[in-house]
Amino acid sequence: MIAIAYFSGAGHTALLARAIAEGAGGAHLIDVTAMTAEDWTALDAATAIVLGAPTYMGSTAARFDLFLEQASDPRWETGAWRDKLAGGFTVACHGSGDKGVALQRLSTFAAQMGMIWVGQSEIGAPVYPDRPGINRDGSWIGLMATQVIGEADILDTGDLETARLYGARLAASARRWAMGAPD
Repeated sequence: MIAIAYFSGAGHTALLARAIAEGAGGAHLIDVTAMTAEDWTALDAATAIVLGAPTYMGSTAARFDLFLEQASDPRWETGAWRDKLAGGFTVACHGSGDKGVALQRLSTFAAQMGMIWVGQSEIGAPVYPDRPGINRDGSWIGLMATQVIGEADILDTGDLETARLYGARLAASARRWAMGAPD
């Protein structure tokens, strides 16, 4: 099972979370501002945990960072998330906008938790001109998207398709990883 934990300030991150879940064939979506006991149970039981937050002022949003701190205690000391797969995504209004720093924050958290990171692997234009909009920010560490300025509910269709493809990659990786899991 895949769990997607995200914070969405203006709705863009939630759109990406839903697109990743669609590509994965379903996932437990968790808005970290409304965590329930069921959500924590889903995270602890998941084969893969995908982390998503908008990039604000050079890193992940503070509200998401609070979730990361809550998740680490006591899971870090007990190794509760060790050997789970992890992935991450972010969105900002600029093409770069320090989104790489935000993804490094998420991948570092996953590494500290002993998780195995799954990056984004899609190649789009300009390398493959027949794939316009796919991975248009050129990110490999995780999924990056660029919001359409002034449009709260709109992301580029290429970014949403990249998110679906990332979801499919995460689901395939989770199936592969679960098949080789020790008893």
